Amino acid sequence: MFRIGFGYDVHELAEGRPLILGGVTIPYIKGLRGYSDADVLTHAVIDSILGALGKGDIGQHFPDSDPAYKGADSLFLLKKVVALARDEKFIVNNLDTTIVAQKPKLTQYLNDMKMNLSSVLGVDGHVVNVKATTTEGLGFCGREEGLAAYAVVTLKST
Repeated sequence: MFRIGFGYDVHELAEGRPLILGGVTIPYIKGLRGYSDADVLTHAVIDSILGALGKGDIGQHFPDSDPAYKGADSLFLLKKVVALARDEKFIVNNLDTTIVAQKPKLTQYLNDMKMNLSSVLGVDGHVVNVKATTTEGLGFCGREEGLAAYAVVTLKST
């Protein structure tokens, strides 16, 4: 049996914060504001898996009202969601993601993000795809106010 899930996340860019995407810290003048490490890519992946499982969303599982998640490492949260999927007898079959960012340019970091995600998901790197795009200056991402990420996952039963 296969299940498909879709995830989307967005965070505001802010000074004085690290920019973390897919568990990779990227040197940049701004980072993402959020209760956890604000890793929009990993958050979108988490939501896609939870969606495929029919288990709600990241906010239901890791609420920003819980002090335990203040500054949390999103890859750690993803590990918890992967364990939930395994408990439900599902593993990742395929993951495709897109980061939307006008700046910084992310090409040189994409493979490291892919490897981080595939490691936490417990799958080979060829199962995970991480790409980035701009909005050609349009919208909040184009105005460099924030970043967004999309993820689509297929899970297969074990």
